[in-house]
Amino acid sequence: MPRHSWLMLLFFTATCFSAAAIGSAWTASSVNTWYAQLRKPRFTPPNWIFGSVWSALYLFMAIGAWLVWRNASWSGAKYALILFFVQLGLNVAWSGLFFALHLPAAALVDIFFLLAAIIATGIAFLPLSRTAFLLIIPYAFWVAFAGYLNFDIWRLNSASL
Repeated sequence: MPRHSWLMLLFFTATCFSAAAIGSAWTASSVNTWYAQLRKPRFTPPNWIFGSVWSALYLFMAIGAWLVWRNASWSGAKYALILFFVQLGLNVAWSGLFFALHLPAAALVDIFFLLAAIIATGIAFLPLSRTAFLLIIPYAFWVAFAGYLNFDIWRLNSASL
């Protein structure tokens, strides 16, 4: 195990939860106002579920990135970790587009690229850490679900947006 391995776990965890904090701040700015007034499909989960699911997923992402780094170091995992940070940026951007700017159509475009980046990250993680790859799978499924939810919200509200 590389020196300072636990510090790197702390780095990846802090990075992921910093992204979560930004997204959460943007979400909180309109979840009880603008978002509450939108028409939503029947399969929309209650608001309280999102925080719990996202917290687990950010932790999984952090552990996955750390495992990849631990197994291959920065130089051996450069491509995989670049993809990881790209998808994390797209993740934060989605919250800004959807909740802060109230642009579900733009958020839908972003989530398409986000899902592609998550899949690419998972594929890049696989040869470096099977566990990291497995930790990305629930995130990919949740974002696919979020994309479907985003699409339906956009569809149901497009006339008023």
